[in-house]
Amino acid sequence: MIGTIVNTCTIIVGSIVGSVLHRGIKEKYSNALYTGLGLASIGIGLNAFVVNMPKSHFPVLFILSIALGGVAGTALDIDGRFKRLIEHFSKDKTNNLANGLATAILLYCIGPLSMLGPVVSALKGDHTFLFTNATLDFCSSIVFASTYGIGMILAAPVLFCWQGMFYLVARLSSQAVSDDLMAELLIVGGLLITGSGLALLRLKDCKTLNLLPALLVPILWFIVKALL
Repeated sequence: MIGTIVNTCTIIVGSIVGSVLHRGIKEKYSNALYTGLGLASIGIGLNAFVVNMPKSHFPVLFILSIALGGVAGTALDIDGRFKRLIEHFSKDKTNNLANGLATAILLYCIGPLSMLGPVVSALKGDHTFLFTNATLDFCSSIVFASTYGIGMILAAPVLFCWQGMFYLVARLSSQAVSDDLMAELLIVGGLLITGSGLALLRLKDCKTLNLLPALLVPILWFIVKALL
């Protein structure tokens, strides 16, 4: 669980740094940080796609996954519900710390890096996704703590439990997750992470959250294939 531990620690350190800064960091610097992280996310996402694509025995499965997942996510309006929830906590100032924590926890926990990262870490020992997510969370935690105070450090144990759950489930079911299935998940996940990078660069809002159900399609495909 090295990746999850590092991710948790970056939130703790970022919260401390942000509470010390008080006034936060200037917008031009935060924009520069997120631009760099956007480029890194695109690079990591494309690398996961390119490296695993030759391993796929079902070359069109990722297309089917993105298409079906996108339709399901759009029907459920995952992206819209998430953004409305964030806006609700951001606008309601009755309890600043509680609202700040709710917003931060949602941003830290919901996304392809935070959800797929622990699985890849558990099954392949690759912490790249989690280290990338840790860097993103470090920058975000500085901003949150500079606004809401040191209490934002309480988001760290929540993230640890969230990612720890994905890690443990992956470890317990490791024999059920074949190399072929892992390759398909990394292909789809790589595309989702690339989409997140495009959003960070403000080039295109791919509504990546609406595409999260795409990660379920390869799993269902392999279950059906095993039963037939």
